[in-house]
Amino acid sequence: MHASRAAIIVSVAAAAAVAVSAGLLLSSGGPPGGPPGGGATAAVAGSRPIPNARQAARLRQNAVPAGTTPGSTAPASTAPASTAPASTAPASTAPASTAPASTVIATVLSNAPRYASPGRLAAGSGPADTVLASWYDRPSVLPVIATSPGWVEVRLAQRPNGSTAWLPDSYVALGSTPYRIVINAATAWLALYDNGRLVFSAPAGVGTVQDPTPPGEYFVAFDEQPPQPNSGYGPFIIVTSAHSPAIADWEGSGDAVIGIHGPLGDDTEIGTSGARISHGCIRLHDEALERLAEVPPGTPIDVVG
Repeated sequence: MHASRAAIIVSVAAAAAVAVSAGLLLSSGGPPGGPPGGGATAAVAGSRPIPNARQAARLRQNAVPAGTTPGSTAPASTAPASTAPASTAPASTAPASTAPASTVIATVLSNAPRYASPGRLAAGSGPADTVLASWYDRPSVLPVIATSPGWVEVRLAQRPNGSTAWLPDSYVALGSTPYRIVINAATAWLALYDNGRLVFSAPAGVGTVQDPTPPGEYFVAFDEQPPQPNSGYGPFIIVTSAHSPAIADWEGSGDAVIGIHGPLGDDTEIGTSGARISHGCIRLHDEALERLAEVPPGTPIDVVG
């Protein structure tokens, strides 16, 4: 099917709903561009504990020893290197990455004031000026993009796309991820890098011209069990920090968050070369999605093209 409008409610926080649609994982609650507000948690049967055991193990595995600063060389990950061969697709097909081999990530330990620069608070005092320790009941695990003595600058999961904040490093626990996902929206292709080495690439279903997959620098926010019955979402859904630039409020949910999931509908729509078929989300063949199973929260996602 093409861009079905059916939506299914999955596990969310703060009297909010995360609706997974054909092409968009959508969330609501809280002010636009900000974190969800306080309130009860809604869930359906099959939702996994938060955080799930696999994510917790990956975060412990990649923890940075005490005393290590993000400005220093990140320790090598103890995660096993991928044993799967690289894609047999032509080298020119897989999106290139010139990024560092690993990325320092920061797990926010408690709600923190948002700083525009080291020592200078962001304007205002509302929810948008606080970096929360959780987003939709999942730990906030954020990539570190800059440092200063006693400070880290991190990417945020909330609108607008590209949002960042400085935090005192006392509010975070540092770790690292060896992975990076690169998506070329022009060629409809996804690649996974491990310590700077291409280990996997695959065709993808990306956003249409009307509802594009937004270019930019994002990250894995968390993963989620698919709704049941599973109508083609695959073994799990990766929720990203990207938001649709074309859709502000999907079916009254209050937001439009980009996800990576299974093919939905007819698997042949993705085919062997990818296609523009979604409302912004990334669709993968199930076997391709499974190759991303060990990618932890905080892992960078670059959307190019």
